[in-house]
Formats: sequence, structure tokens, C-alpha cells
Amino acid sequence: MPVAIVTDSTASLPPELAAERGILVVPLQVVIGATVYDEGEGGATPELVAAALKEWKPVSTSRPGPRALLEVYERAVRDGATAIVSVHLSGDMSGTYESAQLAARDASVPVIPVDTRQVGVATGYAALAAADVVAAGGTAEEAADAARARAAASSSLFYVDTLEYLRRGGRIGAAAALLGGALAVKPLLQIEDGRVASLERVRTSARALSRLEELAVQAAGDGPVDVCVAHLASPERAGQLTERLAQRLEANLDGREVWCGELGAVLGAHVGPGMIAVCVAPVL
Repeated sequence: MPVAIVTDSTASLPPELAAERGILVVPLQVVIGATVYDEGEGGATPELVAAALKEWKPVSTSRPGPRALLEVYERAVRDGATAIVSVHLSGDMSGTYESAQLAARDASVPVIPVDTRQVGVATGYAALAAADVVAAGGTAEEAADAARARAAASSSLFYVDTLEYLRRGGRIGAAAALLGGALAVKPLLQIEDGRVASLERVRTSARALSRLEELAVQAAGDGPVDVCVAHLASPERAGQLTERLAQRLEANLDGREVWCGELGAVLGAHVGPGMIAVCVAPVL
């Protein structure tokens, strides 16, 4: 393992896939009331967060500190790594990238931190792109470039039942949340340059999901893509959207499946139950 790939738990990589591709995952934390949980199995799960949000319990999130990242870097060094590429969610959404930069200064091998300017599965696809380069014998610099390129080409689109959770977490302005509530609209959002940005507002959830489907198809274009549908406490709607996208994007998928799964606990804490997201990542 001359070059190791590290990412964080918000990348939403299934544990078995991360292990298969040799990607090390650093957990973020979820705080529910006074209890701190690591994100992942045995800790903060989407179900736990969704239940807490529905009961309006205090829920917040926390980045891993530089020491936690450094411990993972040094573990990779002990396993033979001579360089590390550390791929993380947008620095505007979390301090995780900053922690990676600080940890890199003290690491015993060169570390290249990558701010994907994305969240969720788009960060995961970026980490996988870096792993592909390493598997093909590429350098750490080439792997980091591949991660940045795939993240920049990806589209992260999502629907939320309410903007209130994003407003509470400081991820979107209070004025936007108030406007959405006053007009009883259903917001469609996107990640734009590392931040949550308003995309469209429609009147019903059915129309919102229909537009989400259309926008995902547009984002796919004519080339090969990977597609993932994520949700928080909304499996039926996510499943229906997955089936429709699989049919409409069959040629783009080139035999690959549309992933469908529950959103991670950390991101779920900021968007709330009912959220549906689609990530479209061109295969570069």
C-alpha cells in the first residue's frame, strides 16, 4: 500500500466496499442531548438520528479532531503507506478538511488533503476515483487530482420536507427557511461550490420528486455515470425514484446499478426526515 486513501464517514461508503478498496474511514460524531456517538454501525445510525429529530431532541454534529486523523494516517504508515491522500467533504460545511490539513503537518509521510467541495456520496465517489488511480499504479498527486476532478464533475441534488433543520444547523439562511414556510413550498437544493444553494421551489412533494428525477437525468448527459439515491426515513419514495432512474439512465449506467440507501447520520442531522437526494457522478 504505497499510497493510502483516507476519507470521512460522510462519504457514505458501505464498510465492505471501503475495506475492499483499501479506503480508511474516519468517523464524524453526532451529539444527541448530552451523548456523543461516532457515526456508523454501533454508534450514530440514520434511524437513531431520525427518531431524535422527530422528537425535537437537541441534535448536533462534530468533526474529527486533528489527532484522530493523525492516528489513522500513522496506522496507514505502519501498514506500509509511503504517502496518503485524505479526501473529505466541503470545508465550508465542516471543519474536517481543516483537521486533515493540521494532521498532515505532523504525519510521518506526505499527506495531500483534498477538499471535494461536495458532501455525501459525491465525496465517496471522489475517494473511489482516487483509489482507482492508486490501484493502477498512480502517484498520490495523480490520485488527489482524480478525486478533485470527479467531485467537480458530480451533481448533488436534494429535496427536503422543510428547511428548518438546515436553518438550525446554520447551513442555510433564516430568511430562506421563513420564505419556504410562508409559501408552503417544497424546496429543491443543490451543492454549489461547497455550499447548500437553492435550486427550485415547487408546490408539492410529488412535483419536487418529479423535478429531482428530471434534473438527475439532465445531469447525467450522454456519458457513463454512477448514480446514488439517498434518503432519511423515506425508503418508499427513494425506492420509487431509484427504479425510475434505473430505467431512464440504463444506457448511462452501462450495467452498473443505481445505489439506494439511507443517508448517513451526520448529514441526516442537518436535513431532517423525509429528505431525498440524488448524486450523479460522471465516470471520468
